[in-house]
Amino acid sequence: MNATQYRIKKLREALQQGLVIPAMPLALDSTRQRIDARRQQALVRYYIDAGVGGLAVGVHTTQFEIRDPEVGLFEAVLSLVSAEIDAWSLKRGRRVVKIAGVCGRTSQAIREVIFARRAGYDAVLLSLSAFAPDVIDNADDLTEIADDLPKIVEHCHRIAQILPLVGFYLQPAVGGRVLPYSFWREFAQIENVVAIKIAPFNRYQTLDVIRAVCEAGRENEIALYTGNDDNIVVDLLTKYSVETTAGTKHVHIVGGLLGHWAVWTRQAVRLLEEVHALTAAGQSISLKWLTRAAQITDCNAAFFDAANNFAGCIPGIHEVLRRQGLLPGTWCLNPDEVLSPGQREEIDRVYRAYPDLNDDDFVKENLNTWLA
Repeated sequence: MNATQYRIKKLREALQQGLVIPAMPLALDSTRQRIDARRQQALVRYYIDAGVGGLAVGVHTTQFEIRDPEVGLFEAVLSLVSAEIDAWSLKRGRRVVKIAGVCGRTSQAIREVIFARRAGYDAVLLSLSAFAPDVIDNADDLTEIADDLPKIVEHCHRIAQILPLVGFYLQPAVGGRVLPYSFWREFAQIENVVAIKIAPFNRYQTLDVIRAVCEAGRENEIALYTGNDDNIVVDLLTKYSVETTAGTKHVHIVGGLLGHWAVWTRQAVRLLEEVHALTAAGQSISLKWLTRAAQITDCNAAFFDAANNFAGCIPGIHEVLRRQGLLPGTWCLNPDEVLSPGQREEIDRVYRAYPDLNDDDFVKENLNTWLA
C-alpha cells in the first residue's frame, strides 16, 4: 500500500465512523468585500472545540460568489481555513477531516480541486449545479437530461483522479438537479468515492442514492451522510434494509454534512453521539426522538427561511452566529442576500420554543479564547 492509498484508507475509516461536518460560513467585514480573518479563525476554533470531525469549506454556506472574478476569495478562504484547522487541531490534539467544495464545469472544477489539494484538503465535495438544466418543459428536455448523464459521470471520474470524492445530491431549490438512480449506480462505482452527501430534501431521491450504493456493493467503502436539513434526525436513526441482487443489505446514514450544523454545533455533536450509542446498542427508539426530530426541523425552517423558498438561508445562519458573538453581522457578498421579512422573528420563536437545542452557554464560555 503506497502513501496515497494509505491516506484514502484512513479517510474512509474516519468517514465511516460518522462525523459531524458543518458547512463553513464566510466571515466578512462590513464592506462585504473582505474576509474578517479573526472571525473566520474563531469559527474554525468554535467548531473544533465543539467536537466536529470535519469541516466543509467553499460550499453553498461559504457562498458560491467567492469564485466570481470580481470577488476572488475562493483561494484565500480555503487557504485561511485550512491553515487554522491545522493549527487549532494540533493545539487540541485532534484530527479534523478537511473537505473542499468544488463546482463548475470540468475545466473550472479541475482548477479548484488542484488548488484544494495544494491547500491540504483531504477530499472534495463535488457540486453538479453547473449541469443543472434551466427549465424542464417537455419530454425532449427529459431526454436531453438523460443523454447528459454519461458526461457528468465522466466529469466525476476526472475529479476523483485528483482527490478523493464526496458526492453531492443537492436539492433543486438551491441550484441542484434531479439525478436518477441510474446516475448514482454509475457514480458509486468510481473507485475514489469515499462518501455521498444526500441533500435533495426528498425521501424518494434519498432512497435512490442508498439503494444505488448497496446495489454497487460499495456500502462498506462509501459513507452515507445526510444533507437533508429538513429530516436530520430521522435520516440518522433509520436502519435502511435494501434488497439487492447480492441479497439484503442493512445500512445507516452515519453522519451529517450540513449547513444547519454550522450553528448550535455543540448540541449537534451531542445529538450524533446519542444516535450512535442508540444504534450500536440496537435499542428501540423512544417516541421522544420523533418529537426531537420535529423540533430540529422547525428550527431549520427558521434558520433556512423555508417559508420563502430558502432565500434567507445564509443570512439566517449568520444571524444565529451574530447573536452568539461569533460574527459581527449577517453580511453576504451579495448585498441583496438578507434576512427575509419575518425571518428574524421566526428565529426568536425557535429560540424561545427549544432552549435546550442551542449552545449559547458553550459559546459564551469560550468566545474570548476563540477571538484571541
